[in-house]
Amino acid sequence: MRVKVGCCGFPVSRGRYYKDFACVEVQQTFYDPPKEETLKKWRQEAPEDFEFTLKAWQLVTHDPKSPTYKRLKIKIPEHKKANYGFFKPTDEVFEAWEVTKRAAFLLKANFVVFQSPPSFKPTQEAISNLRVFFGQIDRAGLVLGWEPRGWPKELVRELCGELGLVHVVDPFTEESTWGEITYWRLHGRGGYNYQYSDEELKVLWERLEPQRMTYVMFNNTKMYEDALRFKEILIRGVS
Repeated sequence: MRVKVGCCGFPVSRGRYYKDFACVEVQQTFYDPPKEETLKKWRQEAPEDFEFTLKAWQLVTHDPKSPTYKRLKIKIPEHKKANYGFFKPTDEVFEAWEVTKRAAFLLKANFVVFQSPPSFKPTQEAISNLRVFFGQIDRAGLVLGWEPRGWPKELVRELCGELGLVHVVDPFTEESTWGEITYWRLHGRGGYNYQYSDEELKVLWERLEPQRMTYVMFNNTKMYEDALRFKEILIRGVS
């Protein structure tokens, strides 16, 4: 099977993580992108065939009212806050994409996740923002995934097809509607503080399509343990 298993972030030391997994989704690029020297170090210390994916900077996707902005080191002037987030066609948002793209280049990443907050509703303005943003940015050969929350399935399918996006989902919440690859982000059933049962991991295994490239990225409190257990299932199959 063409499956890559990993975690959203490093739940253990990077050295230990590299020994157990071949892929990680970098979270720091969402909150506050690390310095270029740090990203270069991560790439250099990781095995050559190790893959980084990453989350796009929150300045692209989230409104400054989001509590996630508390982890942002730069100070956004009050009069400029309306220019950030929700894929707005502003200089600030496009610049935030350039920072994200640079991080992807330094990590030699191929996949970038754009996670929308629940407050990003399927309004005409939001749809227009998506079309302008994804229609104008330089993708530099990157595969782009979008994880909307609370949007109608058919609208998501239409937009992902039109804009060339992979529909990123939690497989226990919904089905992906579009994309040549599958990208799953497992957030915990009912919330982050969760551990998946053996039965749930077996169900996940049974849903894999043998010839389809699939990323299985755990994003829950027990992500490290769950990802290791899922790797074991991949190796031995469901007995």
